[in-house]
Amino acid sequence: MTTSGTTSFNMDFTDIAEEAWERAGREMRSGYDLQTARRSMNLMTIEWQNRGINLWTIDEGTVNLSQGTAQYDLPADTIDLLDQVIRTGTGANQQDLTVSRISVSTYASIPAKNNTGRPIQFWIERLRDNPRINVWPVPDSDNYIFHYWRMRRVQDAGSGVQTADMNFRFFPCLVAGLAYYIAMKVPELEARVPMLKQIYEEQFQLAAEEDREKTPARFVPRISRY
Repeated sequence: MTTSGTTSFNMDFTDIAEEAWERAGREMRSGYDLQTARRSMNLMTIEWQNRGINLWTIDEGTVNLSQGTAQYDLPADTIDLLDQVIRTGTGANQQDLTVSRISVSTYASIPAKNNTGRPIQFWIERLRDNPRINVWPVPDSDNYIFHYWRMRRVQDAGSGVQTADMNFRFFPCLVAGLAYYIAMKVPELEARVPMLKQIYEEQFQLAAEEDREKTPARFVPRISRY
């Protein structure tokens, strides 16, 4: 017999919900069962983002800095920035220059916040509706671009017919976690909760350990002299 020759397996949310309900111990029977599963999935993906970096949610963005303007809003679905540079020039003349992230305390201690020049530091306000960056010094021209790599939110479950916004490596974890979340809400499934939680945590650990950068790392201690 021959193999399928395809590697495109995917699941829409209805398939995910049906599999999760069956693992929890019963069949999905109603529209409300789908609705409550969709709500649980949205909450669970927020939990994943609180646990750490999901590589498939990393993307790039830019903010064109304006002369005399220190504050800039980031997209509303931005969780946090991972890295950033100040870009000048284009083509062969393009340069990416280091810009350091500082804390609110360090920003507050800057005595001359209105000084102008090429930005070398920024503080990020993680506001309720969207993050905002405060650059310093205040740009002295319109020729700077704040180029960043960010972690964005996982897209919502939607209406139930879309596919999940995640890498295939997380499908087993997604189904296991959703089964656990569902069982917590149904009294007659309470006995299965400890087992489902253990399976969920195992699947999350497997997926998270695979979903990481595979590059050499070197750690250099910082030693101060007294």
